[in-house]
Amino acid sequence: MPVELNHTIVAATDRQATAAFLTELLGLPEAEVHEPFLAVQLGNRVTLDVMTATGPITPQHYAFLVSEDEFDAVLARITTRGLPYWADPFSRQPGRINHWNGGRGVYVKDPDGHSIEALTRP
Repeated sequence: MPVELNHTIVAATDRQATAAFLTELLGLPEAEVHEPFLAVQLGNRVTLDVMTATGPITPQHYAFLVSEDEFDAVLARITTRGLPYWADPFSRQPGRINHWNGGRGVYVKDPDGHSIEALTRP
């Protein structure tokens, strides 16, 4: 059996707010309760297990490969909500997307400062 990522834990100050942010932004089904987590199911059988942290949160980076149509939908959700976004992981190019590797990419921050990236080409 090949090695596959099954899940990762996403630390949050409010697991409900973070899970809702991710599912709404990415157009995913509502997270499922698997105490102490809210499991956000991705299309490749990987889950983001969102858990309320008891201490400081260290921001992480989560990148999501999406289709061109899904990218358009994600970007529309970002702009509709008036969320700040960037073309780069260092937040130096605000209000722009990138066109790396012949695709498109965008970065946005979740409620705890995790960097959420949507990209159309790896």
